Amino acid sequence: MEKIETLIIGSGPAGYTAAIYAARADMKPVLIQGLQPGGQLTTTTDVDNYPGYKDGVLGPEMMEDFKAQAERFGTDTRWGMVTKVDFSNRPFKIEIDETTNVLAETVIIATGASAKWLGIDDEKRLNGYGVSACATCDGFFYKGKDVVVVGAGDTAAEEATYLAKLCTKVTMLVRKDKMRASKAMQHRVFNTENLEVLFNHETKSINGEPGKVGVESVTAYNNINGKETVIPASGFFVAIGHKPNTDLFKGQLDMDENGYLIVEPGTSKTKIPGVFAAGDVADHVYRQAVTSAGTGCMAALDAERFLASKL
Repeated sequence: MEKIETLIIGSGPAGYTAAIYAARADMKPVLIQGLQPGGQLTTTTDVDNYPGYKDGVLGPEMMEDFKAQAERFGTDTRWGMVTKVDFSNRPFKIEIDETTNVLAETVIIATGASAKWLGIDDEKRLNGYGVSACATCDGFFYKGKDVVVVGAGDTAAEEATYLAKLCTKVTMLVRKDKMRASKAMQHRVFNTENLEVLFNHETKSINGEPGKVGVESVTAYNNINGKETVIPASGFFVAIGHKPNTDLFKGQLDMDENGYLIVEPGTSKTKIPGVFAAGDVADHVYRQAVTSAGTGCMAALDAERFLASKL
């Protein structure tokens, strides 16, 4: 059975940054790319807020840069999905694609989180052309325009008030007759002049075409009386939450009530020595490429120190 010094599960900014640091430390990292090589950024068009790209960069192109840099230092990048893990003994036993087993001295988990979507066809059709699940990532592109936000919790309220600072008008679609957000967040929403909340409203369609046109309007309907409303909008933000990709680790690692991995504060260490977590898989607060990269660096350094302590 193949023995690996450092196995990295996941290939977003956290995974690739961990690989860069681990490879430079001669830890011979093997990175398993997973179902979506490059992570969430591969579904993003323009990335304007990552340091060093002064003219911005396309998300998929940025992840290719990360990958190339990791491979330049000797990272072994592999296609495939980790399908089973056994953290009961070290070296840890890892199953890939339900067929291959490897042993790993250290494991860095960077499987990320997936945005929850409404599940309507227009979301996929216009993703990256006005449809987004991250206001802090993409809000800048809608400066001076009208946008729609879907959601009723703290995340939706936070994203809507953030967008209200940039956009001419923000319309929130809330499925029920009240918001789930905390009272403090609700006060912020209702005290924002250019922010309108439509209760008992759901999305029927997002109208527009992929490409330069993008989103042009949103058709919403009142789920009490069935009346439809067409809302002019250039952006459509889904803010109904994220799901961390942690099902694989249930019963072996500690998680919070939403499934995010719990790490020792100020580190990337999970409760199992030699297993580390980086990026959105353990971060439900910031969820940015730059913070994911930072925790990827932390995970590699923590793994390096762990290995050094075992010599």
